[in-house]
Amino acid sequence: MNDNDATPLLEIAGLAKWFGANEALSDIDLVVNQGDSLVLIGSSGSGKTLLLKCIMGLIPHDAGTIRFQGRDVGDFSDRERDEFIDNFGMTFQKSGLFDSMPVWENVAFQILQEGQMGRQDAKNHAIGKLAAVGLDAPTADLYPSELSGGMQKRVGLARAIANDPDVLFLDEPTAGLDPIMTNIINELILDVVGKLGATVVSITSDMSSLKVISNRVAMIHEGRIIWDGATSDVEASGNPVVDQFVHSRAEGPIEMAVKAI
Repeated sequence: MNDNDATPLLEIAGLAKWFGANEALSDIDLVVNQGDSLVLIGSSGSGKTLLLKCIMGLIPHDAGTIRFQGRDVGDFSDRERDEFIDNFGMTFQKSGLFDSMPVWENVAFQILQEGQMGRQDAKNHAIGKLAAVGLDAPTADLYPSELSGGMQKRVGLARAIANDPDVLFLDEPTAGLDPIMTNIINELILDVVGKLGATVVSITSDMSSLKVISNRVAMIHEGRIIWDGATSDVEASGNPVVDQFVHSRAEGPIEMAVKAI
């Protein structure tokens, strides 16, 4: 069978989400194939993170369908939905670590919640995942407040891969980092994803990262996907909104509300 005929890993069709009278996502169509490394770009508030949360069921969508491996997730039983969620790992823009827990408990959080292992085995497992993102064993007993921003990003990634997921959602994985640490995290993502064989959907505002970690780009603007194509084509997309965004131009069709000081 030709690869183009294969069932998509994820298929979103006509997805919409309202908050009162505000349609935050409108008629979203998106296909993610096994092995894709897709980056979502768009202005702040365009709906990128919301889309990922709708796909995972963290926020219910109001219209449209989400299919995983050809099946509508709306038809899943409770057990099947739990299994569906177990396919995903996610990092959050601000790391999302629990300040009251040591690093190893953050990494092993889901494992502990689900009773998959005893505490010592879970800690050993967490130490192994920390090693995979370049952190040594003593880091496991530190608390998030004792970590640098780059280390927190690494711990967030270790937590995301704790269950060896098939799909990774990475929300601004290099936000707030200096250029050197950004490059380190990007290389780390490539290494981890390569070892897992995972499909990746990332959100980034860093155009240098986009070129490193993706083979495909989709832009969301005002709750709609307005362009979807190869990363190599994004700088010459022919779409004026995409062009303004990727070249960081102040002038263009994207209207940004600026409060006068």
